[in-house]
Amino acid sequence: MPGFAELLDGYRRFRGQEYHLHRERWQQLASGQEPPAMIVACCDSRVEPATIFDTKPGQAFVLRNVANIVPPFEVGGGLHGASAAVEFAVLMLKVRHIVVMGHGACGGVKAALEGGDHGAPGESFVDGWIRVLDGARQRVLDANPEDPQLALELEGVKTSLRNLRSFPYVAEREAAGLLKLHGCHFSIAEGRLQVLDEAEDVFRPV
Repeated sequence: MPGFAELLDGYRRFRGQEYHLHRERWQQLASGQEPPAMIVACCDSRVEPATIFDTKPGQAFVLRNVANIVPPFEVGGGLHGASAAVEFAVLMLKVRHIVVMGHGACGGVKAALEGGDHGAPGESFVDGWIRVLDGARQRVLDANPEDPQLALELEGVKTSLRNLRSFPYVAEREAAGLLKLHGCHFSIAEGRLQVLDEAEDVFRPV
């Protein structure tokens, strides 16, 4: 399979170059991690947080899922992979920043906007997951923007920030000044990052 062979070629380049250049850092990281930031990003192959923010190993604790969604805090129900990552980052790693990064041409957002069945026929994991954006979708449809896809991408970031604040320990640490939440949106075609100014409810280019 060519795709996997290419991954192995990449590993060989890493082992022969990056690892040897920063071997001491890798050895330090083997004893633990203290990343200052958590990044919630989409699992879209075109949107790599380490590339966009030019981070090195150990600098960011990254959660990636379809449409960079943080679900609201809840107990019971089922498996909570995204919530477990938030809990671990905040309570165990004590990150000081959480960044929710949406992006242009997001397939998960497109599916949420279209509605209907996605993924496996009938009830699918994708359908259940993107329902978190139902409220955001309705707000966008009610507003009838010129570009509903972009509007929902931005509204989705705001939704995840609101949901983050529904976690008691996130709200407590933010209120105490120990944690800051940030929203941003990356345009793939332009390579442009915009950051949310929550006070004015507007995304501004960096």
